[in-house]
Amino acid sequence: MPVTDEVAVAGTGFRKEVCAMPFSSLPRWVSAMSRITLNGMSFYAFHGCFAEEQAIGTHFVLDVAYETDTTKAQLSDNIADTVSYLDVYQLVKREVEKPSHLLEHVGERVADRLLNSFPTMDWVQVRVTKMNPPLGGQVGSVTVEITKDRSR
Repeated sequence: MPVTDEVAVAGTGFRKEVCAMPFSSLPRWVSAMSRITLNGMSFYAFHGCFAEEQAIGTHFVLDVAYETDTTKAQLSDNIADTVSYLDVYQLVKREVEKPSHLLEHVGERVADRLLNSFPTMDWVQVRVTKMNPPLGGQVGSVTVEITKDRSR
């Protein structure tokens, strides 16, 4: 049963009863596709092709952006109606903790896991940055960016 409320009719001094429409009754065109971004997630992990990298480890920074329909969450103010970025962070952390040789592999694994774990997520972008990579010179970082779209 829809909730009703009284609202003032601007400039008339009258009040009228209005119906608060439940989410399931909203017109199809009412939609809010949003991009949510987690920036600067920092991890110490053991990724790399050299035995030293796999034994000693180094610092990595991940940025993850994803798109999801947030219409219901915007109306309900309930975390259960969206893709929680706490859940996203915990999934990323679990994936980064698994050693890989290549940053491309880490990014691909994270992107796939996100799309498979959150059915309302339509698009994801994962940036994996390795700080101070051992390249024989002064290099601050190297980044691999993986972008995946559920429709492709």
